[in-house]
Amino acid sequence: MIELKNFGKQYGDFTAVENLNLKIEAGEMFGFIGPNGAGKSTTIRFLATLLKASHGEGTVNGHSVTKDPISVRRSVGYMPDNFGVYDGMKVWEFLDFFAVAYQVPRARRKAVLSDVLELLDLTHKRDDFVNGLSRGMKQRLCLAKTLVHDPPVLILDEPSSGLDPRARLEVKALLKELRRMGKTILISSHILTELADCCTSIGIIERGQLLLHGPIEKVYRQIQRNRTLEVRFSGDTAAGLSLIRSDPKVRQVIEDTRSCTVELDGGDDDVQRLLRQLAVAECGLVSFADKEPTLEDVFMLVTKGLVT
Repeated sequence: MIELKNFGKQYGDFTAVENLNLKIEAGEMFGFIGPNGAGKSTTIRFLATLLKASHGEGTVNGHSVTKDPISVRRSVGYMPDNFGVYDGMKVWEFLDFFAVAYQVPRARRKAVLSDVLELLDLTHKRDDFVNGLSRGMKQRLCLAKTLVHDPPVLILDEPSSGLDPRARLEVKALLKELRRMGKTILISSHILTELADCCTSIGIIERGQLLLHGPIEKVYRQIQRNRTLEVRFSGDTAAGLSLIRSDPKVRQVIEDTRSCTVELDGGDDDVQRLLRQLAVAECGLVSFADKEPTLEDVFMLVTKGLVT
């Protein structure tokens, strides 16, 4: 659905993006992760046909970004990282403006606007002036305008930037609903927690280079060289810790008051064996569970060069 081949962008001697290759399948929600200035917006602006590549090619919904930009624009709903200026426009006028720009037939526009306003929970704001909306409502409205022509692909640049926690949760819920509706979504962000439980795949970019990408589960497995276990005890931890440290597969134990984090170099059989030993030893075991890495863990490992 979205593909980049050797995409690169230079500004004089500065390389914003270098030989980026990426493929996003239909129906995915792809999280594009990186710090400010990493090259996320440059890549997104190219896919949205707003920026010419120094070299390379991209396709969206089967259309070439460089050779057929008009068809790409019809296939894409693009949400920039800033809202823009729309003085004196009401919410419905703002959406109608974009519906006209996307050549939505006049006979359909009223119904389309009503549907989009309802989907984004903006019906009660229909006649409000855009400039009077809160930041969260403006983000909703900006997302709404990407949908007026019912595109199969959504490209969203920092859609939760500057929002309070409640508004970020609302935007996340909307994105999940749009994916359930069959949209393919590329979303960039440097707020990792907002992508962890809604994206199907991720890509990490820094200094213009795509360091790692793929399905989230595959990425997690790739960076998790040892199994990490969280073990909790009901009382004195001495007996349990002694047993854990004696296991030949255990590489590290980090103690807390009544718990510990264990790094174990092994598979499911080794984990099960350690659990059985702790249970039989009657050392006050309360809980025993795998600890999944977070996106923060992935990002820090990758950007430190610990994963290739």
